[in-house]
Amino acid sequence: MSLMSRLKEQEMVTRENKPSQLPNEITGKFQEPVFAIHREVIKEIGVDLSAGQNLEQTGKIEQEVRQVAESYLEKQNRFFTKADREEIIRQVMDEVIGYGPITPLLKDETVSEVMVNGPYQIFVERRGKLELTPVTFRNNEHLYNIIERIIAPLGRRIDESVPMVDGRLPDGSRVNAIIPPLALNGCILTIRKFSSQLLKIEDLIRNGTLTLPMAKFLEGCVKGRLNIVVSGGTGAGKTSTLNIISAFIPPDERIVTIEDSAELDLNQEHVISLETRPANIEQRGEITIRDLVRNSLRMRPDRLVVGEVRGGEALDMLQAMNTGHDGSLTTGHSNSPRDMISRLETMVLMAGIEFPIRAIREQISSAIDLIVHQSRLQDGSRKITHITEVLGMEGDIITLQDVFIFDKKGIDERGRVKGFHRATGLKPHCLDKLIAMGIHIPDEYFRPEKGDF
Repeated sequence: MSLMSRLKEQEMVTRENKPSQLPNEITGKFQEPVFAIHREVIKEIGVDLSAGQNLEQTGKIEQEVRQVAESYLEKQNRFFTKADREEIIRQVMDEVIGYGPITPLLKDETVSEVMVNGPYQIFVERRGKLELTPVTFRNNEHLYNIIERIIAPLGRRIDESVPMVDGRLPDGSRVNAIIPPLALNGCILTIRKFSSQLLKIEDLIRNGTLTLPMAKFLEGCVKGRLNIVVSGGTGAGKTSTLNIISAFIPPDERIVTIEDSAELDLNQEHVISLETRPANIEQRGEITIRDLVRNSLRMRPDRLVVGEVRGGEALDMLQAMNTGHDGSLTTGHSNSPRDMISRLETMVLMAGIEFPIRAIREQISSAIDLIVHQSRLQDGSRKITHITEVLGMEGDIITLQDVFIFDKKGIDERGRVKGFHRATGLKPHCLDKLIAMGIHIPDEYFRPEKGDF
């Protein structure tokens, strides 16, 4: 069965998820003229622009599209107001040179993620909360064409032989697509938008993600070349926090960043950015994070910044930290700082080398100095809930010490999380190392009564 046949067959299933009533001004009111004008554009201009070709003269094409659209609307018996005409032309432009119906969502600065669950159900994330939008595609085939247009310029393909794909848009946004027969709801598209306005540590303080003492402590730890892991769940803001604290790295150091999809944007002058490569259609040519970590050690880095460790590359990362590459930074998925330690043990075992568990724990305890754990709370807010120091081994157990925590006190009547950041009162053991490097952090930052700023 061909892919198009599968999509049409899947249409019968996905129609069950189609909302019964949607605002006409957004979904159904103009679909017919937009679709018809789009076909006219393809016929008049002589090329199917929806196939994802590079458009060198966007302004000229927009003018031609407008002419075709206005000519078509003039011939219709149906009356369109000036506002209706502009809305129809905008939607046609989105079809021709944009990403179809989701184009306005991608342009919306308040939207951080777009999740397309088949052609008739599109969610977005705003301020940490999921919202169902009234936007829809015409059908599965329409959605599939938009997915093709998104990934074609990335040098990727998606079809029955490669039914899922990861990629990165020119603006840095992350894209994941998966199609039938793997996806039972029709074509699935997820876009994690890249913020056009890069956050700074002051923004995190203002948003309540952390406090000034916590920020100053993290700044001292980065400048003092401590090895730091930023942990948390999906969507907790780990990469954003990693990017922000990476700004504390001195500008005279050589930094090598390694990522699956390049998201980090460091402002230092001496930055080398490396990105993994998936296997081709013959399942050859794959370059993994582990390959890049190994290669980066031959590039004379002062700092290694790994976007995320999720497998055997954790072993190479730990060995790099233990062999002179102090001040390395990375992120990892976990539910707590203690869970991050357990996950690192598992990831080291995924390297395929038989290690006694005690040897793995010794590697971790000597390599990792600090775990910064971040969470997305029930109200959508993102908080650094733990800054935890890794002290070493006691018997067979890695000992941890919380330096700062977020003390949650419940939910208020508006559904917002109540609580505050505070110091635990335990003085970090790493302060001696920082003082030896000329970095002084006031003792008052670590007093419990000074924790709520």
